[in-house]
Amino acid sequence: MSRGLNNRGIIVTMATVYIPENEAARDFPGLLARVRAGEEIVIEKPDSPAVVLRVAEEPRGRLLSASILLAEAHAKELGYEARMDPEFAADLEEIIRNRKPRDTSAWD
Repeated sequence: MSRGLNNRGIIVTMATVYIPENEAARDFPGLLARVRAGEEIVIEKPDSPAVVLRVAEEPRGRLLSASILLAEAHAKELGYEARMDPEFAADLEEIIRNRKPRDTSAWD
């Protein structure tokens, strides 16, 4: 992918902006505003890994705390709390009791 220089020495390619670290430090709030507007900023410094600024992806699903609140609201609406089926509970306990520790040796 080729990069094109603009008149300030910042390299711009579509929605990704490449900028030297010293210039990024001069106007970091401005860079954050550009990121919030949809740009991706790559901050470069010689002999160092690049730093990428971009809007974080929205997490998928819901938080456990939100699930608990929904369950509590549902129980209040029904007038009783859901109970785990005894057979399911026994199966779940067996799974937990027999699970093997995760092998993390490949992560090293």
